[in-house]
Amino acid sequence: MFTFTKGRARAAAFAGLVLIGAAVVGLTTTDWAVQSGWSPASWAKAAAGWGLASPATLPPVSTAALKDHAFELVQSEIKQGEAMVDVRLTDKRSGKPVPGAVIFARRIDMTPDGMPTMTAPIDLMPSPEPGIYRFKTNLTMEGGWQLSLAAKMQGKSGTVQSRLVLKAVP
Repeated sequence: MFTFTKGRARAAAFAGLVLIGAAVVGLTTTDWAVQSGWSPASWAKAAAGWGLASPATLPPVSTAALKDHAFELVQSEIKQGEAMVDVRLTDKRSGKPVPGAVIFARRIDMTPDGMPTMTAPIDLMPSPEPGIYRFKTNLTMEGGWQLSLAAKMQGKSGTVQSRLVLKAVP
């Protein structure tokens, strides 16, 4: 149950007087709040005032140029424990490997076995050959692991994203 104390009663009375005064002048509570600088009329106006863009005004992200590129595992079964995972980035149109991509996001977890929070550290290593990207990880359990990658390529707009499933075997 809520009870008024003297301080709360005074604050409520003051707020009521302010709203009544605004109504006498012909302002709605929203108009008064905006004119007094008390609060924004809408979050959209507030965001615009702070220089934030709404999702509708953001430029579209184009991945059309990169639908013709994909990562693929060199080996789908990897020995459990400390391991090197090799991934090939290929141009699907020509089948040729694509060197020089910048991999900016990587994660390995056990999502295929229903354990998405079971992750392992993963580090990008030097490439053994053009178009092959090598990762060092520790597959602590046998079973299904998902390698999620995102990369940018020079001269192309958009991002190549892949989720590859591999199996750690004893």
